[in-house]
Amino acid sequence: MADFIDNPQLLVSTDWLAAHLKDPDLRILDASLFLPGTPRNAKDEYNACHIPGAQFFDIDDISDHRSDLPHMVPPVEKFMSRVRALGVGDGHQIVVYDSQGLFSAARAWWMFRLMGHMDIAVLDGGLPKWLAEDRPTEDMPPIPRDRHITVRFQNQMVRDVTQVSAASKLESHEIIDARSAARFAGTAPEPREGLRSGHIPGAKNVPFDSLLNDDKTLKSNADITAIFEGAGVDLSKPAITSCGSGVTAAVLCLALEKIGKKDHALYDGSWTEWGQFPTLPVATGDA
Repeated sequence: MADFIDNPQLLVSTDWLAAHLKDPDLRILDASLFLPGTPRNAKDEYNACHIPGAQFFDIDDISDHRSDLPHMVPPVEKFMSRVRALGVGDGHQIVVYDSQGLFSAARAWWMFRLMGHMDIAVLDGGLPKWLAEDRPTEDMPPIPRDRHITVRFQNQMVRDVTQVSAASKLESHEIIDARSAARFAGTAPEPREGLRSGHIPGAKNVPFDSLLNDDKTLKSNADITAIFEGAGVDLSKPAITSCGSGVTAAVLCLALEKIGKKDHALYDGSWTEWGQFPTLPVATGDA
């Protein structure tokens, strides 16, 4: 990408991470996650092979288990406890990656920013790019040292179902759905049972993987902008991102942040929440 410049608060290259791998205040997190029904285990794969020094950031565990919805944002106290146990805290530069290139790492990036920690970047291309370049890995987790972390919750970065419903009715925001075109249109079934098919009325469809190059790095700013605008997204309006369960919606947030758009929030419940309530309206077909 011609316009790519390493940004420790957004996105860093494998070259950058390799050069900073031994920095004392660097903390690396493997935030791999797989969709329901995928015959892979993220923790097992981490245990077998990870970037040196990386800890496993378990998105399903570091979530609100009081909710019936998957991996919802955890209470602040739980987030602080789990992150401290990983040895991550104030003064650390965090780099997060996943084993699919760019899939769930953005969710961890968004969660840290939601909690007010800005010094976090996604590894562009993730573990697949790191491995393709024959860079070092290990199979033993590091021994963490507890580190205090300060949390300043950023309410403006997350939306609930009531807020999204109002935004849909009033057309006050651009609601952008990261799911595949077929799931958005309602022609393909949802991976989670019991959900209706379709999308939030008024939403626009930008499948998250349409924003990625073949090597799973994010596309150039010009290409990202063109993709959003090509989907009918008015980038002058505030945005709410959505997906199946709030994971790939964060890829859209990352892409919006990359092109300089700051007024975006993520619908945490996403389609897993919206699709299960018969009282909420559902649209089908193209946007």
